[in-house]
Amino acid sequence: MIFTSFAYLLFLPTVVILYWLLPQRFRLPMLLAASYLFYMSWIPIFGLLILGLTLFNWLWGKLLAKSADRKKFVFAAGIAINLICLAYFKYTNFFIGTFETLLRPITHSNSHIALNIILPLGISFFVFEFIHYLFEINRGRKPIDSFVLFALFAAFFPTQIAGPIKRFPDFQAQMQEEKKISLSYFDEGIPLIITGVAKKLLLADNMAVLVDMMANTHASYGSLETWLMAYAFAFQIYFDFSGYTDIGRGSALLFGYHIPLNFNLPYIAANMSDFWRRWHISLSSWLRDYLYIPLGGSRGSKLHTDRNLLLTMALGGLWHGASWNFVVWGIYHGLCLIVHRNFSQWRDNTTHLRTFLDSKAFNVLSILLTFHAVCIGWVFFRVTDIGAAFSMVKKMVFMSPIFTKAEAGHFLVFRPELPVIIPTAIALVALLLVATPLVGHLRQSGYFQRVPAPVKALYFAIVIFSIVTFCPDSTTPFIYFQF
Repeated sequence: MIFTSFAYLLFLPTVVILYWLLPQRFRLPMLLAASYLFYMSWIPIFGLLILGLTLFNWLWGKLLAKSADRKKFVFAAGIAINLICLAYFKYTNFFIGTFETLLRPITHSNSHIALNIILPLGISFFVFEFIHYLFEINRGRKPIDSFVLFALFAAFFPTQIAGPIKRFPDFQAQMQEEKKISLSYFDEGIPLIITGVAKKLLLADNMAVLVDMMANTHASYGSLETWLMAYAFAFQIYFDFSGYTDIGRGSALLFGYHIPLNFNLPYIAANMSDFWRRWHISLSSWLRDYLYIPLGGSRGSKLHTDRNLLLTMALGGLWHGASWNFVVWGIYHGLCLIVHRNFSQWRDNTTHLRTFLDSKAFNVLSILLTFHAVCIGWVFFRVTDIGAAFSMVKKMVFMSPIFTKAEAGHFLVFRPELPVIIPTAIALVALLLVATPLVGHLRQSGYFQRVPAPVKALYFAIVIFSIVTFCPDSTTPFIYFQF
């Protein structure tokens, strides 16, 4: 069951009605049962896997809280068991394939072993929430006593497949408070859901048509066309993932639950560090709190800090998928963060060009450079063939060939789609520079909340009509479902 399916259109209102009709003491068990029904609608047997992991971490958290002399061992064992479970389902074939590749010069064998392992939906997000829970118990927080509360924290259906990654103290407090139905929940939640569906079906899935076409025939395109594909994928993945998050946050609001914001206008970030404070916020803060800081953070020498950044982002890339292109994507972002950190230190200590570095013009230039650096990274994220990805990035960086070459008397022939491609690329950049900050300002000012109800109704009626009319014939799965 996915958020944009007809089944979810029936499932969500049914659960919402039951939730508010039931007495307080029955609401959480019903919501837990509904969450497992939602998860098991894909492959029912995996519900037992998630239930087993949930039971283990609930009991292990209690054991960890009571441990004294062997607390470090209990904590390390709990983390290891969660990671082993994740590694088995997600990385077994990746490790086997990598090992075979390393041995190939010795064995001269082209055989390939691949185990028939199906990756359970959302297991990465489940495991990260469990690890976060054990970390916090190890740091002195009290474990959750009720199994129903702990199981619902992990399985809450608006966030179970692709996040955001929740923090248990905040979510536990929301589960334990007595909730009364409020019109504000629906006034905020339903528009979020409609907006998320529009982002996914109207924008992301239409972008996917162009991205898939160009990614599958990348060798046929020049540098400008490759840049267009990178632009299109940048907006596809943003609308796809932020659309999922909007639907999830809106669905949670219908029950009175506030899920943390996962995106904050990431494409107006002025540097790569700022980008990661705005993009997939729950993941980047998780990597900071439970990987980067435990590795030593910025407490050591400059070399150690750079190593910690690079290792954190490389592992963050590997978390996204069992493929070397994701590792390269993570390393690339780690290097970008290192460059930005060193530039920031130089900027703080220099008096030269200070006026320019503090100017609005430099800020706009920084936003453009950061956006294009992110787009280069998206090529490694989207194209699984490492060689092809590097070839595309080479075209983009060196702008050669600018247009597609064709065998026609050795002359450069303009492709017939170029009159469409170039204006489209310009329109995408204009959307970045104009529309995104405008929407952010209106949202932060609370303007949308002050709009009269009839105007809102008309607006969302037009959005729904546009979704029905202009969405592509076939939709694609949410990108982050595979992680």
